[in-house]
Amino acid sequence: MATVVESPSAVMATFPAEDVTARDAFDSSFTRDVYRPREVSISRTRDATQDDDDDDDDDDQDDEGTASVELAAIMTATSTPVTPGPSSPPLEPPKSADFIPPTRPSSTPFPNAQQGPSEIRCLTCQPACPDSDARLPHDHFTAAPIDEHPVLTLNQLPAEIHECILDHIFGYRVSTTSPSSLSIPSVNARSWSTALRHSRRKELSILALVNPLWRDLIQERLYRHIKLKATVEAAHDVMAFFLQHPHLSGYVKHVEIWFPVFQPKYPLPIMELGSLALPTVSPEGIASATYALPTNNATMEEVFSLVRLTFPEARVMTLEGGERKKAPRVRYHAPGSDPTLESDDLPQIPTIRTLIVKGQWNIIRHQKDWETISKALPSLEEWHGTYAKPKSKSYLSMAPTLEALDPKITKLNLCLEGDYRREITCPSHYLKVCEQLHWCEKLARAASHLEHLSYTGRVCHGFFDILARYTDPRTTRLETIDITVKNCCRQNAQWNESGSGITDMHFIGAFEQLVLSGIRALERLKTVNLLRIRFVDLDSPVPPLNPYFLIRDGWCSGVWSDQILEELQRVRPQIQFNEIVDSFGEVGYNKEGRLVINPDFPKSHVLSLKLANYAMLAGGAIAIL
Repeated sequence: MATVVESPSAVMATFPAEDVTARDAFDSSFTRDVYRPREVSISRTRDATQDDDDDDDDDDQDDEGTASVELAAIMTATSTPVTPGPSSPPLEPPKSADFIPPTRPSSTPFPNAQQGPSEIRCLTCQPACPDSDARLPHDHFTAAPIDEHPVLTLNQLPAEIHECILDHIFGYRVSTTSPSSLSIPSVNARSWSTALRHSRRKELSILALVNPLWRDLIQERLYRHIKLKATVEAAHDVMAFFLQHPHLSGYVKHVEIWFPVFQPKYPLPIMELGSLALPTVSPEGIASATYALPTNNATMEEVFSLVRLTFPEARVMTLEGGERKKAPRVRYHAPGSDPTLESDDLPQIPTIRTLIVKGQWNIIRHQKDWETISKALPSLEEWHGTYAKPKSKSYLSMAPTLEALDPKITKLNLCLEGDYRREITCPSHYLKVCEQLHWCEKLARAASHLEHLSYTGRVCHGFFDILARYTDPRTTRLETIDITVKNCCRQNAQWNESGSGITDMHFIGAFEQLVLSGIRALERLKTVNLLRIRFVDLDSPVPPLNPYFLIRDGWCSGVWSDQILEELQRVRPQIQFNEIVDSFGEVGYNKEGRLVINPDFPKSHVLSLKLANYAMLAGGAIAIL
């Protein structure tokens, strides 16, 4: 049965006075909630301060007795293990602090301080200390400071940082496996030669001495694109070098090989002395020097064997045939071989995916030449071909080659006339082509099997008409068409009606028909998402007025007319012009009677060109303010 203490005096009778402070509700024998021991602060006021040391002992005894009485008064009658007393009285509200710390701004990395226990560790011995007391240094004045954020050296940086540093120095590296000719517009047949080859390779080669990591990264960039001379001696030297340094051959991704078309011709006494010095060049020039056709050029068979045996990781190969009057054709086999072996295949290079042929007339003159090269490159997907000068033979030799184009070729970049100059009349060399075949038909049939087409040369509206006729909308793969117009071929045109330029209204009319035909072809070319037709004239009096038409990413810009807008709305209604402007700017005449134009687009790219406005430029001199 529980015993109830009715008065504080009963408590004092049960427990001695000196034990009251030790045996109370905080003792471990009680069944109430366990409380952490705490000190009881008792405030007392004294009438006067005792300064004499002899009275301190008496005062201490009085304080102990008074504390016992006051603590007994605090105990209540119901504070027993069996009869829990009432709840503790509410604590006094905390006093308002005089200083309120400012709020951390939201821009700080950690706006809220981390809550929770934090373990204190010794920075000198770290986890070696078994207990917390031993972790504290005995002499904190002599302990060496530890930097929590040590500075990394160049060798300790991640490999990605090194790559970024060297890319900043060497420039952007084009991937040899991605469709670079389309993802990067600046990469085409003319700029491929410098896309992967740095101009200051010799000066930057010293960076390979920075550290071992940079040596590999620098060598990878320096040997990524190499240029070789297609002579017998040079081929032997290249093979000997890479046999001595086999680890460098794996870095080569782009091999550029050029065939010389000139060779210095030495006088007979110099040849007898065995000197190979070049003729002396005078300040007036090199008129005294004589040159002849090269006699030690390597054959295509030797070149393909060199690439196959020496560069197992090569993905891009460039063949440069050179250009000169009556340039020699590159031989495919050694001249002393059996004539029946001329039809033999070249050594296969299965790793090459992109082929760039410069001066193509000296390398590919017949359909058989292309078939031989194509068979030796079984993985070929992209072909870039350029001709140095406009010739009728360029069109006549490429026409049968396009008919025999392999289905494996998905990207074609062909440049037949790249001088980018306007014409007064159609030249005679293209009249020879028109007499034998219709070039636009040959090009359209080949384009129906491609994914990407980039062409520079002569074209007319018949190209798109034939392309739409030979294309199956269900199986077509054609995605991009990029055409740079040299001139629009026209049937039965007079000599003074076959020119090109912004001042020739016959050309402007033919260009409009070409754009209209391209828009109509989009009705069957369902997969085409980029169409660009442009005319480039480097001698134009107003270069921003060179006509062009562009459809990309659902937007259209360039030349327009009411008929173009109607056809575009009918074929691709989701495509809209960026802007439509009715004028070229302020137009007037100066004192000399010349047409003066103050364009609204002095330095910006023109997005809207109304074709009807070209009529005021026809047949007159133009001045630009």
